[in-house]
Amino acid sequence: MVTVLLPGPLRGEAGGASRLTVDACGTLRAVLDELATAHPRLARRIRDERGELRRYVNVYVDGEDCRHSGGLATPVGEGAQVQVLPSVAGG
Repeated sequence: MVTVLLPGPLRGEAGGASRLTVDACGTLRAVLDELATAHPRLARRIRDERGELRRYVNVYVDGEDCRHSGGLATPVGEGAQVQVLPSVAGG
């Protein structure tokens, strides 16, 4: 099982949950695919129409930024934590 941690701004798309668990592991794509099945609105906030990670969303697998470790092909093992963080912009 994999735990997905969600910040406040995304919890509304997951019924208010701060953490979700999914049975999928293997790659980040597999985890997000299973998450999309259960929470399609949340999935649209994380990935674009092509299925790629949105530019303003950062995803960490066990503390490692997935953009530096394989993107959606990042390995996700049993018991891993996936943290989703939208970027913060200011001006």
